[in-house]
Amino acid sequence: MSKAHERVVEAQFGPRAKAYVESAVHSQGADLEAMGTLAQNAELALDLGAGGGHVSYALARHARRVIATDLSSEMLAAVARTAREKGLSNIETTQAPAEHLPFEDETFDFVASRFSAHHWRDFDAGLREARRTLKRGGRAAFVDVYAPGQALFDTHLQAIELLRDHSHVRDYTSAQWLDTLGRSGFAVEVCRTWRLRMDFPVWIARMQTPDVNVKAIRALQIAASTETKAHFAIEPDGSFSLDMLMIEASTA
Repeated sequence: MSKAHERVVEAQFGPRAKAYVESAVHSQGADLEAMGTLAQNAELALDLGAGGGHVSYALARHARRVIATDLSSEMLAAVARTAREKGLSNIETTQAPAEHLPFEDETFDFVASRFSAHHWRDFDAGLREARRTLKRGGRAAFVDVYAPGQALFDTHLQAIELLRDHSHVRDYTSAQWLDTLGRSGFAVEVCRTWRLRMDFPVWIARMQTPDVNVKAIRALQIAASTETKAHFAIEPDGSFSLDMLMIEASTA
């Protein structure tokens, strides 16, 4: 019997909860600080696909209450434990997929999601749920890797992402993000982009990628066209750069 995608994601990330709590890529960044600031004065904020909980910790310093949701119970246990260690008593956890949130309509003043959407089985449904649970006049912020518009680069990106982590679904283009947010009932206010360097040994170790897959990724990088190597700034050890976006939106 085949495993549902949600079970694949949970099995993939549960044993790696500690690595994601401690990850420098996930625990740092101006975008993370900006997300926290956007939640200023929110009564109730949602961290959608919390992972290591770094968005929750940032939101908890500005919002009255924060609910962290994730597919992985082990991830959520790590979030709750880390919140206690940080003295953040206003973070709660709820296990749920992004596509089926167990909350009433218009529950949250602020919704945030960071480095999560590329794991969702149904991207459109996840954004519709984010909009459904957001109050009128509420705001949202989304951060993720975005796919290049050119097919050559897109194919390379999706291939190495899937080889590294078999729970990967898709990195979406910025145009797909903006279109889907609009169809989901969001009004996009700001979209910022930047580049983020990924240290290859750290990137691989965090996901405990099997050696055979690591070799396949390196083979793809080495065989890549000159244009692909330039776009991703692929270095001799396999380190490379990703395109990132942060979108601020409100209820349309």
